[in-house]
Amino acid sequence: MAASMALNLDNLPSDPLLLILSFLDFRDLVSCSLVSRRLNELTGHNPLWKGLCQKHWLLTEADKAQRGQSWKELFREFYADLGHYINHYTTLKKAWDDLKSYLGQKCPRMIASLKEGAKEEELDAIEAQIGCKLPNDYRCSYRIHNGQKLVVPGLMGSMALSNHYRSEDLLDIETAAGGFQQRKGMRQCLPLTFCFHTGLSQYMALESTEGRVRNEIFYHCPDQLAQDPSAIDMFITGSSFTEWFTSYVQNVVTGEYPIIRDQIFRYVHDKKCVATTGDITVSVSTSFLPELSSVHPPHFFFTYRIRIEMARSALPESACQLDSRYWKITNANGNVEEVRGPGVVGEFPVMTPGKVHEYASCTTFSTTSEYMEGHYTFHRLKNKEEVFDISIPRFHMVCPPFRESIVRSVCNYDELNTDKILK
Repeated sequence: MAASMALNLDNLPSDPLLLILSFLDFRDLVSCSLVSRRLNELTGHNPLWKGLCQKHWLLTEADKAQRGQSWKELFREFYADLGHYINHYTTLKKAWDDLKSYLGQKCPRMIASLKEGAKEEELDAIEAQIGCKLPNDYRCSYRIHNGQKLVVPGLMGSMALSNHYRSEDLLDIETAAGGFQQRKGMRQCLPLTFCFHTGLSQYMALESTEGRVRNEIFYHCPDQLAQDPSAIDMFITGSSFTEWFTSYVQNVVTGEYPIIRDQIFRYVHDKKCVATTGDITVSVSTSFLPELSSVHPPHFFFTYRIRIEMARSALPESACQLDSRYWKITNANGNVEEVRGPGVVGEFPVMTPGKVHEYASCTTFSTTSEYMEGHYTFHRLKNKEEVFDISIPRFHMVCPPFRESIVRSVCNYDELNTDKILK
């Protein structure tokens, strides 16, 4: 029976067999190549490996022509070097390619700060140095690009207010290893980013310890009221390196994070936060600043950027000037505060057809979420007595997820037990 089946397989035409083989992954193709001489010949068919090279390594005809190798040889070469990361490579390589393509058009000087990929043995040496395993997706990304040079602006976003500025670099692996934490409250944490101006870093937990989850990424936030300096709260920014990096890149390349003065600004714009009154449109974007915030005591700092634009189609006699602002602020507890004041951040912008005025301001909350809405009051330039209001759309500011320090949690639990005993 086996001989008959082998004979039938040998007599089958190549085209249907190749079609069947085209649905197999590389592991199955290799297994099939060991079954018979006929299958060994068919599984070496170059178009089969072309699809696999495109799928797993994002290789193109230009890559093949440059290297002068067959598709199967290319697959083998990349697999020998990066096969350990085959479950992560496509996602991270595409993210890097998309980011570089976008920055090449919008702010090319930032691409010049990227470092070449680290070698496998360099990553192994870092693991030996810190005594911890690095996540595979993190290693994979660093094989593609080993972070960036320490420059300003940083690749991981900027934020600027009148008296505050920060810009985060994506650290190379050697610098990150130098900042690896072993102190109580931050044990087994590796910095991913760094800001020269604030000392701010985003960290990745390499082990599940001290209340953290392995591979979780966060901004650390010391408890300002705790006597124990190891009481560290954390604002969580990602559950894994892949999720953290690709979501950031998506925000950049879709324009969600705007490019302002050749820098990536980490403002988030809710597309519903737009209101048009007559010829004037107001839109709002917001950003949370962890370095100016704390969990305990509850103090959450936000900045918001407002864009006021008069339509190009507006008539010249529609020109007007902003006189005052009104805000209605509602916190998570339902408490309402009303604020009125002249101008916006000390300015009284004049709006003419096609004119755009943008400004940034900030606010702090004691609850984890609040929203603001209101209006601007304008007067017409041709007739100061013609006064009218322009709506500001409601915009929400929500603190990112955070986890309280287990040191404080334990202290609170002990105090609770003590109170029970005393009562």
